[in-house]
Amino acid sequence: MGASNFVQEMKEVGERLLLKLQRLPQAEPVEIVAFSAIILFTATVLLLLLIACSCCCSSCCGPAARGRKSQVQPMAPR
Repeated sequence: MGASNFVQEMKEVGERLLLKLQRLPQAEPVEIVAFSAIILFTATVLLLLLIACSCCCSSCCGPAARGRKSQVQPMAPR
């Protein structure tokens, strides 16, 4: 039940966004600037998320992480 509600909500958000984009050429300048700021903020957050994920994955899964293995040497008896 929760997944279908989420899909319906995303569909409604997409329809509102499409309607807003269609009305944008006739909108007032303040509304155009506000809409542009929201789009720019959303794009920035997604870009930063992508950069963070790529940096994390490259440090964990990159070739440098695989080459750091060290061999265990036996200790000398005392």
